[in-house]
Amino acid sequence: MRIQNFKFQYLILGIAILFLSGCKENVVIKLSHKEVLEKLVAQEDTDGDKKITIEDIGPKKFELIDAKKNPHVIKGTYHLSNLLQELAIAEDIDTISIDRIKEAPSDRISRLIKTRFWDNLTRSIDKEGLAKVLGDTKSNTDTLRLYIPIDDKKAVSYFQSLENEFQKLKVVILPKEITPEYVKTLNDKPGILNLAHIKNGENYQGQPFVVPGGRFNEMYGWDSYFESVGLLIDDRADLAMAMADNFAYQIQHYGKILNANRSYYLTRTQPPFFSSLLKEIYLNNNNISKDWLAKNLTMVIQEYQSVWMQKGVRLTTTGLNRFYGEGIGIPPETEEGHFDFILNKYAKKHSLSLQKFKERYTNEELIDEELGQYFTHDRSMRESGHDTSNRLDDVCADLNTVGLNSLLYKYEVDIAYLIKEVFDNSFDYKGKLFTAEDWLAKAEKRKGIMNDLMWDDTIGGYYDYNFITQKQQKIESATNYFPLWAGICSDDQASRMVKQLFASLVQKGGIASTFDIADKTNATAPQRQWDYPNGWAPHQMMIWRGLIANGYQKETQELVYRWLWMITKNAVNYNGTIPEKYDVVRCTHKVYAEYGNVGTDFDYITPSGFGWMNASYQLGLSFLNKDFKDKLNQLVDPDDIFKKTDR
Repeated sequence: MRIQNFKFQYLILGIAILFLSGCKENVVIKLSHKEVLEKLVAQEDTDGDKKITIEDIGPKKFELIDAKKNPHVIKGTYHLSNLLQELAIAEDIDTISIDRIKEAPSDRISRLIKTRFWDNLTRSIDKEGLAKVLGDTKSNTDTLRLYIPIDDKKAVSYFQSLENEFQKLKVVILPKEITPEYVKTLNDKPGILNLAHIKNGENYQGQPFVVPGGRFNEMYGWDSYFESVGLLIDDRADLAMAMADNFAYQIQHYGKILNANRSYYLTRTQPPFFSSLLKEIYLNNNNISKDWLAKNLTMVIQEYQSVWMQKGVRLTTTGLNRFYGEGIGIPPETEEGHFDFILNKYAKKHSLSLQKFKERYTNEELIDEELGQYFTHDRSMRESGHDTSNRLDDVCADLNTVGLNSLLYKYEVDIAYLIKEVFDNSFDYKGKLFTAEDWLAKAEKRKGIMNDLMWDDTIGGYYDYNFITQKQQKIESATNYFPLWAGICSDDQASRMVKQLFASLVQKGGIASTFDIADKTNATAPQRQWDYPNGWAPHQMMIWRGLIANGYQKETQELVYRWLWMITKNAVNYNGTIPEKYDVVRCTHKVYAEYGNVGTDFDYITPSGFGWMNASYQLGLSFLNKDFKDKLNQLVDPDDIFKKTDR
């Protein structure tokens, strides 16, 4: 009966949206904001979570009276939750727009992302933004530490002058050489790392950056690229350029683009997207400053050479690359109990209680090389951005991954493109002149090795290569399809990969991160958030673009629709919720693996959605044709549109 009620609700919603789309007059109602809000919540928020969702059992009907004493009846979960949101937005305004309450779902989500969410996610490290940036819900310390590079003299002077004004602020100057041993000493002294500032005379102004949202209140590496894709679509090139400047600052002062600008990430980078960001900023505005491009392209090349091409670290004997998160001991940013599943095994091995083993291992009173290797793999997995996944658990540092090497191939072709198009095919990097051909040769060499070691011609797909066992790891993963995006595939390879993609990973709500690789033999094995049945925005966005680049328009429309339908359906049913990730099989934001789902905890209206989810929505809408947009606003089930026989 409950399922039938949901289907009926969707039908009514669709009819209402179609009817309202023909209404041209915008009715504005004058009201008592506080009185209406209290009455609406009392009547419709029956479970007391300060939201109006399909799980509330209220009458789903609310009457507003305009200044002319005309009644306006608001019906259904979606429109009532919109009313609640508009009341939350218009806290100091005594009018409500009926058009806003009855706005088509995709229009509403997209508008809020562009006009509200990006601004709410924007931070800066300076006097104005300090209090918001330094707060960390993941830390239980009262001291708010700001770590500053020793050679950023202006920042040191500026922030030391603020210590008296911000009582909890403690400025810490980092040493010239940042080693894993030093970073371990910061585990019980966490803090944020400074970022770039704008040179504006004597005034100090932090370069703005966009945070993911929810409990993540810092600048994350690969999140920033995907957020910037959305920012460029929404005419916020200023923020995208600021993100690039902050990338450059991190490379200059911390040696790499960090997992995030927190102290415990100083030994760890993230998937490399700087070249893609720089190229897209240029394509968005060909008249951008050549000096600005030169400064940032220099840092792209520096990152490529010093982070990724150092032999024995992230460059392996195959000529391909791996993730390699340096560090000592247990990664400190995880929640209490996160590693108990693995630590219990080693506590028993050493005949110790779990607590005693943790203490002795953390204090380096007890050394276990096997466990140390496990944590090397774990930190490398976190460096990959896929924390965590059974695909990478206890093996990541031994893998030349398809995803990483596709990204570095794209670095090589992007650098070649910018040198040719912007710098007349001659770019001076620290006294060495590079041409486009120099970088294209690197790309061709990488492609050749990838095809030799990673391509399976029987299956028709790329797979991660374990350079220790010298075997491919035959796990279906969304990252296996990054070569479509990077431009590595031949036409024949692309054709076979698209068939494999739809056969292995496409679900009702989009692309799953992996096929089902959960450990079914152990009931206590942890669920991994980057595995089946979950789907993530960056995977969708890259594969959409890869399909388009290879001429698969029809397939792109389907995958975009499936993803946007799931986001829209959940937003309609759950008070505008835009979370970090989704279960693409059940098509729900109710994901409880590991850390749960960020972006779902709010009162009345989500203030910011979630960074890369917002970007995926804007990018998807830019691809979707009008017919599918109309179906999206009617919430037409994708399985009623796309038949398996179509492929």
